[in-house]
Amino acid sequence: MTRLKLSDINDAKPVKLTIEIPARLHCDLITYGVILNGGEEPGAPAPEQLIAPMLERFIATDRAFAKARRNVQPAAVS
Repeated sequence: MTRLKLSDINDAKPVKLTIEIPARLHCDLITYGVILNGGEEPGAPAPEQLIAPMLERFIATDRAFAKARRNVQPAAVS
């Protein structure tokens, strides 16, 4: 099986965010979900379930961001 960077999808309480993405990216997200589900379409995660974990993974592995983040005061959470 293909080794993907995204391994699990957390079911934490979401914050609603509305975005527009290119159609090509939407198709790629559908395909990614199918591959993540072992090549089976039924039960594959929907694109909206993949975006947050992908962004979390990207941020967690961005060394420049981690370095810059240590030098910035955290924003207050409402």
